[in-house]
Amino acid sequence: MRKWQTQWPTLRRLLSYSAPYRKPLIRAVVMLWLAAAAEVAGPVVISYFIDHVVPLKRFPALLVTGLALAYIALQLISASLRYFQALLFNRTALDIVQQLRTEVMDASLRQPLSTFDTQPVGQLISRVTNDTEVVKDLYITVMSTWLRCIALVVAMLVAMFALDWRMACVALVIFPVVALVMSIYQYYSTPIVRRLRAYLADINDGFNEAISGMTVIQQFRQQQRFGKKLAEASHSHYLARMQTLRLEGFLLRPLLSLLSALVLCGLLMLFGFSPVGSVGVGVLYAFINYLGRLNEPLIELTTQQSMLQQAVVAGERIFELMDGHRQQYGADDMPLCSGRIDIRDLTFGYRDGAPVIKHVSLTVPSRSFIALVGHTGSGKSTLANLMMGYYRIDEGRLLLDGRSIDSLSHRVLRQGVAIVQQDPVVMADTVFTNITLGRDITEAQVWRVLEQVQLAELVRALPDGLYAELGEQGNTLSVGQKQLLALARVMVSTPEILILDEATANIDSGTEQAIQRALATIRRQTTLVVIAHRLSTIVDADEILVLHRGEAVERGSHDFLLRQQGRYYQMYQLQQAGRALSTAGILATPIAPTV
Repeated sequence: MRKWQTQWPTLRRLLSYSAPYRKPLIRAVVMLWLAAAAEVAGPVVISYFIDHVVPLKRFPALLVTGLALAYIALQLISASLRYFQALLFNRTALDIVQQLRTEVMDASLRQPLSTFDTQPVGQLISRVTNDTEVVKDLYITVMSTWLRCIALVVAMLVAMFALDWRMACVALVIFPVVALVMSIYQYYSTPIVRRLRAYLADINDGFNEAISGMTVIQQFRQQQRFGKKLAEASHSHYLARMQTLRLEGFLLRPLLSLLSALVLCGLLMLFGFSPVGSVGVGVLYAFINYLGRLNEPLIELTTQQSMLQQAVVAGERIFELMDGHRQQYGADDMPLCSGRIDIRDLTFGYRDGAPVIKHVSLTVPSRSFIALVGHTGSGKSTLANLMMGYYRIDEGRLLLDGRSIDSLSHRVLRQGVAIVQQDPVVMADTVFTNITLGRDITEAQVWRVLEQVQLAELVRALPDGLYAELGEQGNTLSVGQKQLLALARVMVSTPEILILDEATANIDSGTEQAIQRALATIRRQTTLVVIAHRLSTIVDADEILVLHRGEAVERGSHDFLLRQQGRYYQMYQLQQAGRALSTAGILATPIAPTV
């Protein structure tokens, strides 16, 4: 009982999605009841024939024909009503699941980025696809079956009591036993079903990881290890599924069939001990017919428990995602106008007690050029992500245009601050769509920015030009070309603050010089924050901030930092030495530590 009380809120919330479709559902239920009445009336016709026509030892043609036509008509009406009822239920179920899936996808898109840092992608995909598919079965199969079976059982009970109340009372014995069986089945099946959903999510996550990392798997010959991992997840799912099948095999059809056989024996005993003529043979036939038909809906009602449990568990997983924390933004909707950045005693960590940024302070004047450098793990990209508003700040303040970043709306942040990352995301769509991203931007603007980033020649060579499909994750482009495309995506509508997170790391020096000239033009109207890999690209920066283990250890212009001969000086000298060795032919590639 307690378990049902904990599951009822989830089930009620799932069923609440049917509220806008109340009218078609009511029509479907009416059809169900009429179909059940027509189906149950058939044995009554046969019973009348046995008890009132057969004893006459003659068969009036008109009466027999009328009874035959009535029986056939009842069966046709029942079949037709079931057909149209099924169409209504299926159409409604698909509409409901479409709405639910849209809401789940919307909730996924609005999750904080910290969720994607810890939540496997396969788990999220499973909730959007598999779990919503299970909810669809709740409406198409479970709800439809329950309503049909209840209508059929009630109609048969009415017919039984109308024919003979004593035999009807004997038939009623089966119901409390069935209720007990259903309760036991629910108790033992619920934890198994939860494990089934979790194992299925693990399988999806494993496949997603294997497909995404296929190059690494094949490079390091990890096919066998990943195959074993997927096989173990699949085997766990298999064992859990076998548990449910054993449970169904013991508690459902064999046990309920045994109960039906015992009730049938009771009916035969009542018929045998009743005075001659008090119970007609036709009535006994009708009861035997009803008992055979009663057994099937009772079994279906019990077997649907498994699907009901799966739907409730899937609903719990879906609503856990939908009710989770959303990416938080403020209400200040005034656009950024200067691009000034103020960072005051900023501390941040992805996990409690493990700060990545420690007490960093920085002032970036409007339309200036600031560079962030440091070894891997120093906090450069984290600081850029905080400027984008991707994460909530733990301590300190981050101000844009003198306003706290927490107070700015989503629209203001996304229009005013943009980032180009080292590994940009390219959608499986056209060049034009990848650059405009649904914004009101003309082809002329796109061509202009393609010229600036040195991609125009490549795009003109494509079969469909701007409308050429780039393939999954832009697999028709090189890594450097993806970076140029991502840069064009930002430059086509210049933001107030532009962040380049090693955005030219995979671009040749000739193209990089062209990009630097384009950025020099952009600097007149935007604040530029660059996370540098090659220090030669930031010699013109107004200020360079050197980070080490999350702390700001040096700051100043390029010349000033060289004179200080600190960490920046060491990194710069190492790169210069590597370049000199490469030029001399001693090394195939220059020494360039990640900074």
